Amino acid sequence: MSTTAESLAARADELAGRREPFVHATVVRAQRPTSAHAGDTALVLSTGEIQGFVGGSCVEESVREYSLKALVSQEPLLLRVVPGVPSRTAEEGAVEVSNSCLSGGAIEIFLQPRLPAPRVLVVGTTPVAQALATLGSGVGLAVELTDGEAADPRSDDAALIVASHGKAEEGALEAALRTGVPYVALVASETRGAAVLDSLDVDDVLRSRVYTPAGLQLGARTPGEIALSILAQLIGERSKARRAAPAAAAPAPTTAPAGARADAPQAAPASAIDPVCGMSVPAVESSLHIQYNGATVYFCSPGCRAAFRKDPVRYAVPV
Repeated sequence: MSTTAESLAARADELAGRREPFVHATVVRAQRPTSAHAGDTALVLSTGEIQGFVGGSCVEESVREYSLKALVSQEPLLLRVVPGVPSRTAEEGAVEVSNSCLSGGAIEIFLQPRLPAPRVLVVGTTPVAQALATLGSGVGLAVELTDGEAADPRSDDAALIVASHGKAEEGALEAALRTGVPYVALVASETRGAAVLDSLDVDDVLRSRVYTPAGLQLGARTPGEIALSILAQLIGERSKARRAAPAAAAPAPTTAPAGARADAPQAAPASAIDPVCGMSVPAVESSLHIQYNGATVYFCSPGCRAAFRKDPVRYAVPV
């Protein structure tokens, strides 16, 4: 596809509409000789695919690697790529990568992760449900109102909150628990909430994950106050899960931990070392790679790949 500014903007809108995370990469400074210029932009998808242009193939692999890490950390990053023996120096909000394949110059690229607003499914049309929809958008949540029979909780939802005052509660709660929605809550009194939990056709471990009465105990009385207490609890649980999340290099969990942000990747892909130049390369399908002796070998550039193909014995590592 075309990579003009207009087409990239349209592509970004398309990704946002489909709730797909991506990174917006922008060249903020380029020192000659480089093929990119300040203002050049690209989109980096969660697969590592790069659409647009922010530098040659050697620079692209570093952009791919650190964009995927930015999607995990959910924090912007300034990436500087310079020539030299492969190494990296990190500081808060920035990293410098030395690349032996560069003939000169330097380039700085700002990586801004664009993540979909976490979806919160609210069952019911009660005043509390309406207040959740009103207040939720103000704290960056995508709140959708539904009824219990039509509820379709997904594993990438941030929460399911039942506020239907007894209407079709059990089915929605069971579906959310079995799907792995991180935060599941029921708006009910302590007595009625316990009765609903007892009626759920799930095991005790899943049953214990339901927050009821929903929300922090703030002495809330009005629908708005109750909604505020629920959102405060949800935000708190998501914050706790982020602090307790495993390191980005660890394998992604099969189910998100309670309160985790399920709308973003849980772990960055593993890295591989280009056997020709020693550069770190993300081990993903979109990186340059070939099969050798039954193993996948990754490269930072076509030049390194060509050198390996010409004399694989020289560069091959034991497999």
